[in-house]
Amino acid sequence: MHFAAPLALQSGASLRDYTVAYETYGTLNADKSNAVLICHALNASHHVAGYYADDPKNTGWWDNMIGPGKPVDTNRFFVIGINNIGSCFGSTGPRDANPDASAGSLRQAYGADFPVVTVEDWVNAQALLLDALGIETLAAVMGGSLGGMQALSWTLQYPSRVRHAVVVASAPNLSTENIAFNEVARRAIVTDPDFHGGHFYEHGTVPARGLRIARMIGHITYLSDDVMNSKFGRELREAVADNGTGYKYSTQDIEFQIESYLRYQGEKFSTYFDANTYLLITRALDYFDPAQKHGGDLAAAMAQAQARFLVVSFTTDWRFSPARSREIVKALIDNRHRVSYAEIDAPHGHDAFLLEDPRYLDVVRAYFEQEVAA
Repeated sequence: MHFAAPLALQSGASLRDYTVAYETYGTLNADKSNAVLICHALNASHHVAGYYADDPKNTGWWDNMIGPGKPVDTNRFFVIGINNIGSCFGSTGPRDANPDASAGSLRQAYGADFPVVTVEDWVNAQALLLDALGIETLAAVMGGSLGGMQALSWTLQYPSRVRHAVVVASAPNLSTENIAFNEVARRAIVTDPDFHGGHFYEHGTVPARGLRIARMIGHITYLSDDVMNSKFGRELREAVADNGTGYKYSTQDIEFQIESYLRYQGEKFSTYFDANTYLLITRALDYFDPAQKHGGDLAAAMAQAQARFLVVSFTTDWRFSPARSREIVKALIDNRHRVSYAEIDAPHGHDAFLLEDPRYLDVVRAYFEQEVAA
């Protein structure tokens, strides 16, 4: 969907002539009361479920959660997935043409000139798309990780438009440690010689080395120590020496299975994700803090919410720990808001919100059947 009118951003800048990519699943009912908005995390998109006829391997990133007969049942709900502006999966982002670029300029793409975006900006853009679809009120807004922050922000920016909010593996703001991880990943990208100050498109290059390292750093934080031990342990990729140790004693070669796995993930990521998008989205993560306007008082920030909440966390998620979810729950309880909380004892770390866990999926299914559909 194209929007000609400028979108005012939190930074004071604006974005004009922009496009928002989205997908829908299920059928919108007559009174348009069964719409569920799914908000995506860092490297995901609007393709949340199912697959394309011409690309059957491209399955939606939350396909185990959304679809006919699944916890978010598309036989009952009209599900909308929206790709955030600044992303690289169809919505206007840094590698798209800048309408303000001068004629004959070598810099036709936004590149580093793409304006800074925030969680609040994404929510505003999502609201405009829903307006265009004629959807005034959402039955629910749902997301995990960064998507959970957007769901939380929806209840504060548009409290009367959200009946339920499902916030999974998220937090009311990033810890200092999380901001530090993001900064290390960003420095890997911007110090790549192929980055060219964010205008690498005109040079025909991709800062692939920086992207690989950024993804490897991020991936380590998404997994728990238990999962890494059980999947890889200290297993060697192959027997590499004749001295009985099994080691090459090399600083360059891949010896351990975990090394091979991380390099594979980094290589794959560098082939499809945009470096400027990575910088934008991690900054949006860093900036999100609804309590800041209330002197750091999250309860005061949550006072304006009207939605009912389901908050879910995972015991081994150390990037968005259960303690952070409990902060959200406490702030809601302090305001006498209705909230259900599930803390799932799962071994998978932060990635648990994307994986198959019957207890987790049953919690979401029960909430949508007993609360959202009620």
